[in-house]
Amino acid sequence: MFESLTNRLEGIFKELRRRGKLREEDVDEAMKEVRRALLEADVHYTVARDFVARVRERSIGHEVSRALNPGQQVVKIVNEELVETLGEPEKLNLTGSKPWVVLLVGLQGSGKTTTAGKLARLLRARGERVMLVAADPYRPAAVDQLQALGERLDVPVFTEAGIAPPELAERAVEAARRGGYSVVLIDTAGRSQLDDALMEEVAAIERRVDAVETLLVVDAMTGQEALNIATGFREAVSLTGLILTKMDGDSRGGAAISIRSVTGVPIKFLGTSESLDGIESFDPGRLSSRILGMGDMIGLIERAESALDQEEAQKQAEKLVSGDFTLEDFADQLKTIRKLGPIGQLMDMMPGQLGKAARGVDPQDAERQMRMTEAIIHSMTREERRKPGLLNGSRRRRIAAGSGTQVQDVNRLMKQFRDMQKLFKQMNKSGGRGLSRLFG
Repeated sequence: MFESLTNRLEGIFKELRRRGKLREEDVDEAMKEVRRALLEADVHYTVARDFVARVRERSIGHEVSRALNPGQQVVKIVNEELVETLGEPEKLNLTGSKPWVVLLVGLQGSGKTTTAGKLARLLRARGERVMLVAADPYRPAAVDQLQALGERLDVPVFTEAGIAPPELAERAVEAARRGGYSVVLIDTAGRSQLDDALMEEVAAIERRVDAVETLLVVDAMTGQEALNIATGFREAVSLTGLILTKMDGDSRGGAAISIRSVTGVPIKFLGTSESLDGIESFDPGRLSSRILGMGDMIGLIERAESALDQEEAQKQAEKLVSGDFTLEDFADQLKTIRKLGPIGQLMDMMPGQLGKAARGVDPQDAERQMRMTEAIIHSMTREERRKPGLLNGSRRRRIAAGSGTQVQDVNRLMKQFRDMQKLFKQMNKSGGRGLSRLFG
């Protein structure tokens, strides 16, 4: 989401790091560029103004003038102030008597129903007994969509026809109490825009169910409009948190930076993809690192831990580092990568030099290349995958025909494979120093 802003900031900081000493006019020029970059990324103008003012004040002070590397110190200050702007992370408040009621509100198209499914999956994985409530009788197929998600997750969905949403929500909570459920997730109705009828209904539901959380689901791709939506809902109901969806979209992303400062409401979750596991707890430090081009290694590790079998992952890693892996192992590595999520998101989370290189690659091209690689490997026999040395000219032609590719594509893959083997063998001999340079 932040690719354009990240590239702009990296260019500004690169220029600062080139200077041995920073004059006040150097800082002023850099801050003008930072402010311009933030505004172009759709950050609210008061947030951008105040942010730059704080960074400038610190950057012309003693902590920078006495630093060994003033340019890097400015980047450190920008990171700290960005974390401050994004706001302290707050966990979901599941306290008090059960069932805990979580109310999801928002406009149509924000991803409210899908988010309800994501939260149900997340909470059930934490050991909670979850009930979903379909309290949107207006949108065509809204109930059907939530019921389909409930079936996929093996989570019950409460709904009754012909009942007003406030009454339906109250009945659902009572049914959950009798059934021994610990969390009730209520998917409320949305509208195409803010209006009195929507706000009155949401407020009525909130009064009837005594929610521990009222979470606004807002589309991060709507930019400045997301701030207006959040402000409107905050005036009607007691918002306790925000969930920003579509954080994987092709947008300028300024709403994510501005929304806490403008509304005072904490961000609690980020929606990172359409899949049911595409949600993560908000962490300002990690998001700031991604915005500043530092990657998100913690996020990558968490994805790996939740998606992979640890014993199998250890075996794959040992083969990879030894340089003795085969094309069969290579195919397993591709399957592993697939489990971690969309390739574009993974590239965005890469740190250091890997991250810079990844941002120069079109995610769609990378996805096409991965599919081609999988097709080529799957067109080989098991013996060929285990013993790549068998691949003579006639075998390569057969593989190309079977995978719908060209012989040159097969040759290119084999060269890449050999290069990878050599690279990891060299890294193994050097004690991993090559890896540290990539991530530095």
